[in-house]
Amino acid sequence: MNSVLNSERVVRTFVEYFEQLDHRRITGSSLLPPPGDSVLFTTSGMHPLTPHLEGRPHPLGRRLVNVQRCLRTTDLEEVGDNTHLTVFEMLGTWSLGDYTGSHSLRWGHGLLVDGFGIDPGLLYATVFGGDERSGPDVESLRTWQEIGVPVELTGEENWWSNGPTGPCGPDSEIFVWTGEGPPRSTPTRDARWVEVWNHVMMRHRCGEDGTLDSLPQRNVDTGLGLERLVAVLQGKTSVFDTDLFEPWMRTVPPLWDLDLRSLRLICDHLRSGIVVVGDGVLPSNTGRGYVLRRLVRRVLTSLWRADPSRTIGDLPEELFGHTLDHFGQQGPSGRIRDVLLDEERRFTQLLERGRRVLSRPRFCGPLGEDDFDYLHDTHGLPRDLVLGLRADLHG
Repeated sequence: MNSVLNSERVVRTFVEYFEQLDHRRITGSSLLPPPGDSVLFTTSGMHPLTPHLEGRPHPLGRRLVNVQRCLRTTDLEEVGDNTHLTVFEMLGTWSLGDYTGSHSLRWGHGLLVDGFGIDPGLLYATVFGGDERSGPDVESLRTWQEIGVPVELTGEENWWSNGPTGPCGPDSEIFVWTGEGPPRSTPTRDARWVEVWNHVMMRHRCGEDGTLDSLPQRNVDTGLGLERLVAVLQGKTSVFDTDLFEPWMRTVPPLWDLDLRSLRLICDHLRSGIVVVGDGVLPSNTGRGYVLRRLVRRVLTSLWRADPSRTIGDLPEELFGHTLDHFGQQGPSGRIRDVLLDEERRFTQLLERGRRVLSRPRFCGPLGEDDFDYLHDTHGLPRDLVLGLRADLHG
């Protein structure tokens, strides 16, 4: 592992490696998915490429590489640990009906070992072992055996889909040992094996009834989380200890005295909020705007727990500018700051109104569903906020 291998160099090494293998770099899109996509935000690098995975020719050809920013809220409660983030970047490659999964695995192994300098003895792979719908991924298993990487066969953990319907297929995940001493056990039995790269053999489409049909072309879709990869390469136990978060972890602690998990959550959510606003989203009560509003309120709740005088306005301009520059977003950072501060003012007013409403005799006892509905519909007080305010009011 190499501490001088910073995130910028990791991205450059990844992209140039695949460009030498005739992949064309496509521009990573914003967090907003293409029209017609049912999700609120882009959650993986393949989102913008779904039509091309299903057969539509891509203008740049059949071998592609990119860096895509993504947002996921499914792991929101996990943010603050060593690996989970709300907004993150995916390094990705695609074969749109071109080369096979075996080629992809061999190239991936070559980049990790020769490009990034990972000891091949620290690698382990998992492969789909088959289920009632599909047989085992024999091609991937044979490839890893030929390379000399140990393999663990699993079930649904190695079947990739982007939802209940749509493109899907078996995947092979590559893990790196991060523990002390020689590797032990297998990836599913020891958390010190950290997954860094997922290779999906995108061969099927899942229908509404759960049946699998063959896609018109056999694709390969791979993805690496940049932050997790950088942490492994730099020998860090947490993504927050890498150069990607260095300005945040250096600047925020002198401003606010926080425990480690709260510090990480606040840095993640504020950084994510800047990116979301930078992609054109404003706070609201529905959809994407509500995700942004929820992030800001989680930040403020953590900040004000010990000191109500804290404000997002304490953040230096450096953090706004650094985040926008890193994600390649245009526009003045002052506008982003104004959006977040305006949401802070709105939340302050909502809290004041909520305390007045909940101090009424009607709400002093246990609350039923009708009470929660009334508080939300009439006063704009969501359930989680009501529960938090009641805890404050009644000790």
